[in-house]
Amino acid sequence: MRIRVDGIVQGVGFRPFVFGLAQSLSLAGSIVNDLRGVAIEVEGIVSHIAEFRARVVSEAPPLASIQNVISESIPIANRSVFEILASHADGERDVLVSPDIATCADCLREIFDPMDRRYRYPFTNCTNCGPRFTVVRGVPYDRSLTTMAEFPLCADCAREYHDPSNRRFHAEPLCCPACGPSVRLLDRNGIAQADDPIRKAAELLSSGKVVAVKGLGGYHLAALASNENAVKLLRSRKHREDKPFAVMAPNLESARALATIDALEERALTSPRRPVVLLNRRPDSDLAHSVAPSNRFIGVMLPYTPLHHLLCESVKAPIVFTSGNVSDEPIAYTDDDAAKRLSPIADYFLIHNRQIHIRTDDSVVRVSRGREVPQRRSRGYAPQPVELPLKARRPILACGAELKNTFCVAKRQHAFVSHHIGDLENFETLRSFREGIDHFRRLFDVNPAIVAFDLHPEYLSTKYALDLKGVEFVGVQHHHAHIAACLADNGEQGPSIGVAFDGLGFGLDGTIWGGEFLIADLAKFERVGHLEAVPMPGGTAAIKQPWRMAGSYLRKAYSESENVPAHLEVAERNAHQWPQISALMKSRVNSPLTSSAGRLFDAVAAILSVRDAINYEGQAAIELEQLAAVGEDDAYEVAVPAAIPFELHGAALVRGVVDDLRAGSSVDVVAARFHNSIALMIVNACDTIRTARGLAQVALSGGVFQNQLLLERTVRLLEQAGFRVLTHRQVPTNDAGISFGQVAVAAARDCAARCQGGGLVQWEPF
Repeated sequence: MRIRVDGIVQGVGFRPFVFGLAQSLSLAGSIVNDLRGVAIEVEGIVSHIAEFRARVVSEAPPLASIQNVISESIPIANRSVFEILASHADGERDVLVSPDIATCADCLREIFDPMDRRYRYPFTNCTNCGPRFTVVRGVPYDRSLTTMAEFPLCADCAREYHDPSNRRFHAEPLCCPACGPSVRLLDRNGIAQADDPIRKAAELLSSGKVVAVKGLGGYHLAALASNENAVKLLRSRKHREDKPFAVMAPNLESARALATIDALEERALTSPRRPVVLLNRRPDSDLAHSVAPSNRFIGVMLPYTPLHHLLCESVKAPIVFTSGNVSDEPIAYTDDDAAKRLSPIADYFLIHNRQIHIRTDDSVVRVSRGREVPQRRSRGYAPQPVELPLKARRPILACGAELKNTFCVAKRQHAFVSHHIGDLENFETLRSFREGIDHFRRLFDVNPAIVAFDLHPEYLSTKYALDLKGVEFVGVQHHHAHIAACLADNGEQGPSIGVAFDGLGFGLDGTIWGGEFLIADLAKFERVGHLEAVPMPGGTAAIKQPWRMAGSYLRKAYSESENVPAHLEVAERNAHQWPQISALMKSRVNSPLTSSAGRLFDAVAAILSVRDAINYEGQAAIELEQLAAVGEDDAYEVAVPAAIPFELHGAALVRGVVDDLRAGSSVDVVAARFHNSIALMIVNACDTIRTARGLAQVALSGGVFQNQLLLERTVRLLEQAGFRVLTHRQVPTNDAGISFGQVAVAAARDCAARCQGGGLVQWEPF
C-alpha cells in the first residue's frame, strides 16, 4: 500500500513513529519527507497493513496535525526492511511547517540531571520539542534547510540522529555542548563577562539590572518582576508608559501566587505552545505596581526554552519578559540590531549564536466561555494553517490592516496567517512585513494570483498591495473582513447578521465606520444599521485624547440651553481647550464623522474620569471595563428602530451615563450599566434585523469584543433571545484577524466569479 499523509508531519517525530510502527507489525517499505508531507510504502500481511493504516492516524505523535490521508494498493516489491529515505525536494511545495514547540518533559529531565551529557545545556531538544518555524529557511524540513546547518553533528549526536529507537531520530535541531550553539553574556558595550553566563545573568536580574535575553523568535527585555525600581527603569527606557508587561513565572506554583488559575487556564499555560495567558491578578501578589498599572489582569507565561528554564531556576522568582524593542518598533532578532537598538535599554545581553531566521513575538490568549481565544497569534501557533470553509481556487495574498497587522497567504483549503507583525507605522515594521511575506511565499510556494487589501487608501499595507504587478486586486471593506473572519473561523459561509464593533475602519460612504450591523456572507455584505456618526474633533488626536470624544458626544446629547457639559469634571479638566474643540465641530474642520463603537467607549471613559489621554491603543476602554461593578444588571434605555436600515443613538447612552452620574451613582456602577446597555442595544438591533430578514445567526467581531465583560453579556443575552452566536476561535477578533477575513472574501468572490463566468466582484450588496 502507498499512503500519502499531508499536514504538520515534518519536525514532529512522525517518521520515527512510522518506522517503529512498521517494525512492530513486521512490515517492510519506506517513508520519505517531500514537499507535500510524507509518502509511505508498506508491504506485508494484509491485516497488518490495515492495522498500520489505521494506527498511523489514531496514534500519530501529539505534535502532528494530519490534514489528509490517501492510500492505494501497489504491486509488491519484495522488500525485506522498512527504511527512512532521503527527503525529496522536487515539485510544488505544499508541506506544512510546525510552529516552535516548548521544551518537553524528557529534555527538561536531562537538562537538570548532573549525570547527563546535556546537563544545563540551553539548546537541548528532540523530535517532540524545540525550535521549528523560527529556524526554518525552506522545506522539506531537513537540517540543511534550517539555521542549524552551520553546526555539524558530533559523533554522539550523529548516533542519536540515525538511531530509529532514539527519540532524537531525525530531530533536525539536534545538538549538544560539543557541537551546538553556545551562550555568552555581554555588557552594553559588547564586552564579554567571564562567569557562567546564565547564573551571572540571574544575579544581575536579582540585583535590579535590565537584561536583554535572546530567545526563540527574538530578544526579550527582562527585569525582576518584584523590583519596582527595576521595572520602572525598564518602562522608562523602553518608552512604554502604562501598557502591561508580561511576566514569566518559573513554574505553575509560582504562577498561582501571581494570579487565580482555573483548569482551562492551566492547560493553556502548560500547553506545548506556551502562550502568554491573561489571568486575574491576585491583589496580594508581590508584583511591582509598574508591571501592570491600573490593570487587574496580568499576562503570565511559563518557560518554553531550556535557556528560560535555566534562567528562571537560577532567579527563583517571576521575571518581566517583554518584547525586545522600543515602543511601537518590531522586536529585535539579529544580534547587530539588538546591540544597536537595545543598548540604551538593557544593561547586559544574554545572547547565543543560533541564528533566528524569522522574528516571532510571544502569543497572547485568554480563556473565554470555556475555550482558549487568541488575542495575538504568533509563536507556538504560526504558521499552522487555518482551514477555509471554501477552498481558494487560486493562490491569494491578503495584506491585512494597519494596526496589529498580520498578512495571510492562502492555497486551496489552507490559510497561513502570519505571526504578529505589529502596527505599520514605521520603516522597521514595514520592512518586517515585506520580509515576512517573501518568506511565506517561498515556504509555502505561493505565487499569488489575487491580492486582497483594506479600502483605506493611506494604509501602508494597502499601498504595498497596490504596488504589486501581474495580480488581480480585491479591495475588502474593513468590517466585512471582520465578519468574514469570524464566519470562516467557525467554518461558516453565511449569510449571517454581523456585528462589527471596533476603533475605526474606512467606510464606503467616506466616513469612519466602527459600530456596524451587517448582513454578510463571505462574498458580500449589506450595511443595515450602525451607530449614529459623530465628529472626531482634531481627527486622529481624538483617538489619543478621549476627552475630545467626550466633548463630541456631550454636544450631541445636550442642547446648548441645557448647559450640562460645562459643569462636568471632564470639561473642567480640559477647560483651556474645550472651546477650541467646540469650534472645530461647528466648523467641521478636521473633524471627520465616525460611527465607531470604540470612540463611544472612549467618550464614556473620559466622562467617568477614567482617562483623558491614552498611552496605548484601547487603554481607556480597557480601564473602563475593569472599573465596572460586578453583579450590576441595570441598563439605560436606547431606542432601537423597528425597521432596517437604522441608526442607533450613542448620545442617548451618554445622556444616561451623565444623568446617572449626576444623580449620585458611583462610577463603577455607571460603568457596568453602560456595558449592559451596549449589550442590550446589540440584542435589540439584531432582533430588528431578524424580523426584517429572518436571520437568526449573529457573528461578533472587532477589537471592541476583546472586552470580556461586553462579550460575555452580549452572547448570553443573544442566546437567551434565541440567536446562534459565532465568536472567534483560532484568529483574534481584533485587526490581527483582518487578513484571514480578506482571504476568505477573496476566495469566495473568486469562486463566485468562476461559477458566474465573469470577473472578480469588488463589492456587491445583498
